[in-house]
Amino acid sequence: MDLSRPSRTGRKDIELRRVTDLPTYVFDVVDRWKAEAVAEDRDIIDFGIGSHDLGTPEPAIERLVAEARDPARHGYPSSAGLPELRHELARWYAGRYAVTIDPETQALVTWGASEALSHLPWVLLGPGDTALVPGPCYPIHSYAILFSGARPMPVPMLAPAARPDDTAGGEAGVVEESAGGHAEAGSIAADDPEATPEDHDEALFERFVAAHAAARPRPRVALLSFPHNPTTRCVEVGFFERLVDFARETDLVIVHDFAYADIAFDGYRPPSILQVAGADEVAVELVSLSKSHNMAGWRLGMVAGRQEIVAALRRLKSYLDYGVTTPVQLMALTALRECTDTPPRMAATYQRRRDALCAGLRDIGWPVPYPRGTMFVWAPLPAAQRAMGSLAFARHLFDAAGIAVSPGIGFGPEGEGHVRFALVQPEARIREALVRLAPALRAG
Repeated sequence: MDLSRPSRTGRKDIELRRVTDLPTYVFDVVDRWKAEAVAEDRDIIDFGIGSHDLGTPEPAIERLVAEARDPARHGYPSSAGLPELRHELARWYAGRYAVTIDPETQALVTWGASEALSHLPWVLLGPGDTALVPGPCYPIHSYAILFSGARPMPVPMLAPAARPDDTAGGEAGVVEESAGGHAEAGSIAADDPEATPEDHDEALFERFVAAHAAARPRPRVALLSFPHNPTTRCVEVGFFERLVDFARETDLVIVHDFAYADIAFDGYRPPSILQVAGADEVAVELVSLSKSHNMAGWRLGMVAGRQEIVAALRRLKSYLDYGVTTPVQLMALTALRECTDTPPRMAATYQRRRDALCAGLRDIGWPVPYPRGTMFVWAPLPAAQRAMGSLAFARHLFDAAGIAVSPGIGFGPEGEGHVRFALVQPEARIREALVRLAPALRAG
């Protein structure tokens, strides 16, 4: 397109920056499918977007309403966040991970984790720099790096034996047994039932070191997230210990997106990188109430860790915004203090849904891994449909069964060969979806 060509109104088309080279957002395509289906009055069971279907805890809602009615709360908030909320974050780390953070210098309130993910690269990276990101990844993980002018370099989350062109693992090529007896994505080898989580972490760490060594120039930042969206990959604390040591040796900054800190299953407890001694010298961690307390729409996140990085982000935000709405911050404070039963209830809900979906898919001939964490199931394409690719397969499920899923290609080329189910449907709808899926798999 010639951007200097005069338009029909006689004006030249405006030359835009940063957005002109962005590819079509695959999830926008799926949204268009859903919009067309709604217009046709079709019933779609939507496993596409990871937006929870359950409500925010009532005490938090009541606090929000009360504070919103107070004119004293209607002014500009502080860009750093309320001191009492930052102190509550420090108490959360201390009580859960025995981690000490300074709420004055090592904590910051943000407009959700995605806002922090978008702006942290602005203070850490610039044109010509490189940064390590998961491959595949939640889209903002790579695009935040691109928006800063740097280049994202993927660290493969899936082991070679877990890629869709490898059939060593059986019909689906990626069904691998974990120590807990369920299949887990991203393991060492599909035919190695003796491999432990630590073995899998060792293999992942080797891929991380190899990606770092191959990047030119050497990366300044590694942006990671465990439990990982979309692959559901989990790690033990030993992985973070090695990562922190490596970051010290290489002057690497670690940004850890801990969005699924509270959503884990089968007794697994996701570690915080900050529980590693000295991690606050090389890392910052992002936490959010979106998944644990069903507060995705209210946009409340927090950053903790290395003092200089927190201070830099705080300074940048002082130019960009005046901080999160005060009633929303007080709502979050109530959620953390009074709704401590909500995160375990949410994890139990997602585990029941996981079990219903994974067991049901296996029963109809589609073996999928059981995740240890996140609110997703990362499913390899069935062998009979593998050649279709993830986007065409997602369209097939949509047309043939009225089921919406996220195509793996939407998370980057490393995600091809998979689709992602979000566990945002009640068990009754999951069972209905399984009934619809069985003939759709035979017809594909």
